[in-house]
Amino acid sequence: MFFENLSLTWAIVIFAISAAVIAFAGVRLTRAADQLADLTGMGEALFGAIFLGGVTSLPGIVTSVTAAYNLFPELAVSNAIGGIAAQTVFLSIADISYTKANLEHAAASFANLMQGVLLIVLLSFIILLTTGPNIDIFGIHPGSVILLLAYAAGTKLISNAKKVPMWQPRDTQYTVEDEPEDENLNKLSLKKTIIIFVVLALVVAIAGYGVAKTGIIISESTGLSATLVGSLFTAIATSLPELIVSVAAVRQGAVTLAVANVIGGNTFDMLFVAFSDFAYLKGSIYHALSANQEFIISMTIIMTSCTLLGLLHRQQKGPIRIGWESLLVLIIFVLGYLYIFFN
Repeated sequence: MFFENLSLTWAIVIFAISAAVIAFAGVRLTRAADQLADLTGMGEALFGAIFLGGVTSLPGIVTSVTAAYNLFPELAVSNAIGGIAAQTVFLSIADISYTKANLEHAAASFANLMQGVLLIVLLSFIILLTTGPNIDIFGIHPGSVILLLAYAAGTKLISNAKKVPMWQPRDTQYTVEDEPEDENLNKLSLKKTIIIFVVLALVVAIAGYGVAKTGIIISESTGLSATLVGSLFTAIATSLPELIVSVAAVRQGAVTLAVANVIGGNTFDMLFVAFSDFAYLKGSIYHALSANQEFIISMTIIMTSCTLLGLLHRQQKGPIRIGWESLLVLIIFVLGYLYIFFN
């Protein structure tokens, strides 16, 4: 109710304050996540994909579910998929901030590659549902349940594969190994670090919610379409935690954590669509979408594929201090949204 009565001026002020809080807490959240990855033995890739990616995705979940419940299906799905596209671009920005080598070269890992493949599978499944039969059981499409189960099964598969990997990247002088730091193992308390992580996660979630709600108010004043508002404005607003955390992780040398936060967070974001279908009370949300949402999903599949190719090709140096895949992701993102804007 508080946000519904906000003026545009106050919305901008709260947006800026919330973003600043995310920046402050996000850096410390990244440090705590890096420490927990060592203390729990999970490693940066898996911990970043499941826990850090999930925490930084909380604002987006709130925005998509709220939009779906209020019967704005295009806004809900556009926010979810647009967030994935925006976060993929954020990885390119993190790549720019890493000066030693191409980020995808330094952070190549089996877990990150498998997370990327799982993301492409789930995105393709959404396309399949939108073009398949329009069915629902008590207002919920059965595909939403399958989506949740597929995510759980894929995450379990990645966790098991990490224990006995059948493939690993070739080490080079630029490869940053995901190895526990002795300082973290010997001087830190697991319980205390978990408490710090949870508190910081709550701060980021609350501030992210403030960014999401005020971002909607700001974007609505422009009179743009629900697709553009959801896939660009609210998506970027609710994805700010991923940007802050990924850049902070790169600055701290936790490059695998940075990539895992984005790719794993993107995979987690696919659950937004399923949750939105649960909240949407007029049947299958997949059949309430337009061609613009399908275009964004297809564009996101291509962007994710480019990132995966970069992790496999592992170019050491590239144009403008980033790899070719990061440059291509930026170009696809800009051209795609120019098309939506002028369409």
